[in-house]
Amino acid sequence: MKRVSTRLGELDCQVLEAMAEGASPELAVVLCHGFGAPATDLVPLAQELVELKPELGAKVRFVFPAAPLSLSAMGMPYARAWFHLPQEVMMGRERNWDEYAASTPEGLVQARRGLMSLLAALSAATKLPYGRIVLGGFSQGGMVTTDVALRLEEAPAGLCILSGTLLSQDEWKQRAEKRKGLPVLQSHGRYDDILAFSQAERLQKLLTDAGLPVEFIPFNGPHTIAPEVLERLAEFLHTRLTSR
Repeated sequence: MKRVSTRLGELDCQVLEAMAEGASPELAVVLCHGFGAPATDLVPLAQELVELKPELGAKVRFVFPAAPLSLSAMGMPYARAWFHLPQEVMMGRERNWDEYAASTPEGLVQARRGLMSLLAALSAATKLPYGRIVLGGFSQGGMVTTDVALRLEEAPAGLCILSGTLLSQDEWKQRAEKRKGLPVLQSHGRYDDILAFSQAERLQKLLTDAGLPVEFIPFNGPHTIAPEVLERLAEFLHTRLTSR
């Protein structure tokens, strides 16, 4: 696949595609990495998804943004974050999930702004409306993309929440009710010791109750992207590509 490093809006990005020279994408997919990962953490997924569904290669542009915050001061020179996390979450300690679900983390507003600027630039560059852009991410990347997907003036083509969790509960509930029909793919490991499986179930219920069709994929594993999730993600993207 052809890979280009570029800046879209406020964020540095890796852009991958396998389209013929001069061809225009029919769908764009933006996938955001999790807290503490390098900017390129999810880049290999583009090739894996195209191998699972070759039709994606000829028509889809994949975009992998780097989160705006560097964690080099914490001794992780290549690690990035969308916003800072409480120490108890970072250390995997017991925490008050009700309190965390109701909170809006400091820095989420800035992360949202950066991602929205990327989407505006991507839409302008590809001539694709937001309705032809799929948003998604892993862990913290899933949190920020959920927040943005519920706020855009136009609904995206779909939302992929890979091992994410519930934040800003009251506001997300209110905004989700205005996003009825938005297709969602959500996955979570039953043995996740970073973000509790029960919280993923709460998020699923909030979105489903608001009228969003959620395909929920639980799996017997930890805080990761399981092979069966990748297979369903390829199917999900193919459906978004062929849906009009």
